[in-house]
Amino acid sequence: MTGVPLDASLVLPGSIMHSAWFAALSMFVAINTVLYLTLAIIKLLPKAYLSDWVDQRNRRAETRSIYPDVEAGTQR
Repeated sequence: MTGVPLDASLVLPGSIMHSAWFAALSMFVAINTVLYLTLAIIKLLPKAYLSDWVDQRNRRAETRSIYPDVEAGTQR
């Protein structure tokens, strides 16, 4: 494969690259990229439930199961 040298000024001229609107556009693209990267990483992590972190004191004192004689946490 032969490489063809490409001058950087052929893509966009320097006057466009140093303009204010191009800087604003590139900042928007950078923030958008970081946002979507963060969302993708959050989606990979396991779900965290609020009930795991906050103690709930409104638990029942007795079981309301259809098998009331079975201890909580044991298999039937």
